Amino acid sequence: MKLLLVEDDDLLCESLKDTLDDHGYRVDVAERLSVAKALLHSEEYALMILDIGLPDGSGLDWLEFQREHGLGLPVLILTARDAWQDKVDGLRRGADDYLTKPFHEQELLARIQALLRRRTELTARLIVNGIRLDEEQRQVSCAGGPWQTLTATEFCLLRYLMHHPDRVHSKTKLLDQLYALEQDAPAPNLVEVYIARLRRLLGKHVIQTRRGQGYVLVSH
Repeated sequence: MKLLLVEDDDLLCESLKDTLDDHGYRVDVAERLSVAKALLHSEEYALMILDIGLPDGSGLDWLEFQREHGLGLPVLILTARDAWQDKVDGLRRGADDYLTKPFHEQELLARIQALLRRRTELTARLIVNGIRLDEEQRQVSCAGGPWQTLTATEFCLLRYLMHHPDRVHSKTKLLDQLYALEQDAPAPNLVEVYIARLRRLLGKHVIQTRRGQGYVLVSH
């Protein structure tokens, strides 16, 4: 699952990317609002983490404008401005949540998970078609069977599919969700390899192939 981090503090970006990567997210970074706007037009993100003070403008002004023009992406404001008036202003102008610096990593992760679940109307533990995914332990259970531990890539791929069931996803789209833009281009057959691994865990009927189109995780 891919996130967009709009932040100009290099050290914070590096720390956040490491933390989020360790928890199965892939992160693209935009140090300016102009870059963030371009990425939103070219990439698919599940959520945006947005600082308020950026080199080329106010993050809140930009967010308000984007909301007025149809941006539906969940947005978590991450800023040093901690007055209650700032929080109210941020929420009123389009933020879904507001977290102040300094912050605890576990709180940030919990807020991200809450926003993603709210968006997809899923429960605290992802459940689709008898598949249960434990995001904290990175384990999956199928049809009430034992919990099995997933690799980092298996976890990323399955979580994305479970957040978007009954949709056809091309190989290119799935690769985009597994790798950040700055990473080296993966092998073209990588998606096929990991789809095959998930099918061995979950059953062939759960993730179906749409010839010439891609893959779909069925919800029933």
